Amino acid sequence: MRKNIVAGNWKMNKNLQEGIAFVEELQVALSNVDKINCDVVVGTPFIHLANVSAAINTGLIGVAAQNCADKESGAYTGEVSAAMVASTGAKYVILGHSERRQYYGETDAKLKEKTLLALANGLTPIFCIGEVLEEREAGKQNEVVKAQIENALFNLSAEEFSKIVLAYEPVWAIGTGKTATPEQAQEMHAYIRKTLAEKYGKEVADNTSILYGGSANAANAKELFSNPDVDGGLIGGASLKVETFLPIVQAF
Repeated sequence: MRKNIVAGNWKMNKNLQEGIAFVEELQVALSNVDKINCDVVVGTPFIHLANVSAAINTGLIGVAAQNCADKESGAYTGEVSAAMVASTGAKYVILGHSERRQYYGETDAKLKEKTLLALANGLTPIFCIGEVLEEREAGKQNEVVKAQIENALFNLSAEEFSKIVLAYEPVWAIGTGKTATPEQAQEMHAYIRKTLAEKYGKEVADNTSILYGGSANAANAKELFSNPDVDGGLIGGASLKVETFLPIVQAF
């Protein structure tokens, strides 16, 4: 049975004290909700991971790194390995975010290595895929997304793949105020699930959580999440305040 997940991605926001104050406030808010029908995750900067994990009940709120290195260890100044991430108490790692691909030149080959190391260290990758505006306008969105999945993930066994969470982010809808319509989101998520079924079979495909990651917010979350193949959201700007993040969690 696949999980519903609402994951916040803080990106490069919040100093350490602000991050701890946020998760403490979020924990109190979640504790006052009668029933939570999804897993809740916060994606923090590397330097916050250990402190945030120690400050909260990680059974109530999962903690994610926003990236990890494609090397196990060694002379890679400034990099943070999957083993280091896991040692902080974090359980998830966001991989392949469009900003990492666009600004830092992350390739499918590099993401393949990151995914293997994340899995080897017991982390759950939240693996991002999605097309830019030019690809959407050219009608190439399916082709682009399929290639991203195949090139980075289809080396995995069915058992390994069952530990992956996917996040579809139409890049043209991130931080632009544009959002894919619920119909566009469902269409792509269904296509992704079909692609997985062709490789790994229906059971693995049906059990894979596929999140939507394109300017989801309190106003549109309920409609987006009502689609049968949309299993939650990877939330950017709306995850930076409890009053905007909590309603998205409650949309399930």
